[in-house]
Amino acid sequence: MLAIEVDRFGGPEVLVPREVPDPVPGAGEAVVDVAAADVLWVETMIRQGRGAPYFPIEPPYRPGVGVAGVVAAVGAGVDPGWVGRRVVTRTGANGGYVQRALVPADGLVPVPDAVEPAVAAALLHDGVTALGLVDVVRIEPGDRVLVTAAGGGLGVLLVQLALAAGARVVAAARGTAKLRRLADLGADTVDYSEPDWAARVRSVVGGLDVVLDGAGGAYGRAAFDLLAPGGRFSAHGMPSGEFAVADPAVARERGVTATGIERVQFSPEEFRRYLVAALDAAAAGHLTPLIGQTFPLTKAADAHAAIEARAVTGKTLLLP
Repeated sequence: MLAIEVDRFGGPEVLVPREVPDPVPGAGEAVVDVAAADVLWVETMIRQGRGAPYFPIEPPYRPGVGVAGVVAAVGAGVDPGWVGRRVVTRTGANGGYVQRALVPADGLVPVPDAVEPAVAAALLHDGVTALGLVDVVRIEPGDRVLVTAAGGGLGVLLVQLALAAGARVVAAARGTAKLRRLADLGADTVDYSEPDWAARVRSVVGGLDVVLDGAGGAYGRAAFDLLAPGGRFSAHGMPSGEFAVADPAVARERGVTATGIERVQFSPEEFRRYLVAALDAAAAGHLTPLIGQTFPLTKAADAHAAIEARAVTGKTLLLP
């Protein structure tokens, strides 16, 4: 089979396609014929060697964190009824940029008939995180909500969920294409590559009740300053290079509840529950990931390069 491997940290070119032996499932394992592989922004940081301390991965390794596809084989102790079923699953240390993924069988989650494999892969991490974040910040009808990095795979889902909760949503993203997609969802939009973007948010909604910050850095800090007293602030993203951690003293003084990425580090049971909920919502038409671009598995380097160049909209997937 074909697999992508990384022998050293570096640019996208270190993602090398190789022919490797097909995996054989051991006890408690399954092999999935991959239809779509999830690609996360954080994987570009890991590939560069900037994942520590949160992701202390060292070469050589196979990148990829999750796939959707069909179970091809199972090992000892695994229900043979899984074979032939459409599933989505995290891949663990064996990687997901592969044609056939070796995965722990206890992580297999059935994909509803109404959900395409690519949609399931797009929801595997972003859908779980989006539903978890909405539970953490508890969006209420009438809340004024800002979503930064709103044009990414997670951001688009957060915009949908906040609108469904009855909030007034401002979606901050970069570039006309992303802003147009977000406006079509019903959000007000702001291009946060413009220097006056924070003032424009204030002119649209006044103060904010909730900030869902997927950008981090200066963007997140500027968003924090827009919060009204008693607001809720989630700093869960860092494409800018760092999380926008709120100053605890300032947050207390203003009555702001500030949370970080640790609030969406779920146990396996919680992860599964949120994933099933995301898939069910997609099957019902209530949650629709924006799959902005797909790449062949052999072009994994191009996928990473596009993400780093901020040339992608929504979710990026690899199709073996």
